Amino acid sequence: MFKILKKKYLANNIWLMDIEAPRVAKSCKPGQFVIVKMDEEGERIPLTICDYDSEKGTVTIVFQTVGASTQKMAEYEEGDSFMDFAGPLGCASELIEMPVDSLKKENILFVCGGVGTAPVYPQVKWMKEHGIDVDVIIGARTKDIIILEDEMREVAANLYIATDDGSYGFKGNGCDQINELVKNQGKKYTRVVAIGPMIMMKFVSLLTKELDIPTIVSMNPIMVDGTGMCGACRLQVGSEIKFACVDGPEFDGHLVDFDQAMRRQRMYKTEEGRAMLRLKEGNTHHGGCGNCN
Repeated sequence: MFKILKKKYLANNIWLMDIEAPRVAKSCKPGQFVIVKMDEEGERIPLTICDYDSEKGTVTIVFQTVGASTQKMAEYEEGDSFMDFAGPLGCASELIEMPVDSLKKENILFVCGGVGTAPVYPQVKWMKEHGIDVDVIIGARTKDIIILEDEMREVAANLYIATDDGSYGFKGNGCDQINELVKNQGKKYTRVVAIGPMIMMKFVSLLTKELDIPTIVSMNPIMVDGTGMCGACRLQVGSEIKFACVDGPEFDGHLVDFDQAMRRQRMYKTEEGRAMLRLKEGNTHHGGCGNCN
């Protein structure tokens, strides 16, 4: 069992929890995720890792209540336990695999939206710990749904807040803020990392392609088993078929077919949609196992 040591309400039905999971915490790297199961009957819920402490043996998760399972999770209190807490899963951020000396020569901009702020935080924190200064944009519709602002200010060289309604910080979305920094303020970035809603990552990638800035996105489509066998997180990346849970979750944003990913995400939610995907995708529907029946 994995005990909840801390529970905190952040905003807009978004919750933060510190979970006692020593073996997971010992192996965590920025960019990875876990799969949580509340009880024997519970759904497998994939969640990105917001933070971890290998000495204390804790892993921090952030989630938003969007369905019955996450609503039930939000009703758990400090002292309650999850039955399963599997991880870390997926590949670590490709940036942390680079030599630190090389990273210090880069000018990196992180762009996060919504709950996507949570997986950005451990990457920026890692950069800070290794003496690498990075800029961060947090985008939101309005001030009330911004999360982890104070935590991000402690680790980012420069933090820019952008709200669609102008209620806080820059008036505009994340793309507007990028344009402001690059085109109006003359900022030069060698790499962008965008994490958030798929539609947001799509438009950030379109803009950075125009600006000729290499871009990494963290894909968060539906995941079920976290091993690549269910095929739920199948993606078209350039000419290749990838599975976000084992090949990612990070990919080249200029190669991801976002339209297909969003269309597929909608279809996968219904039995009829899954049947159509089975027919169209053949052996790659199930991560190449071909046993969809």
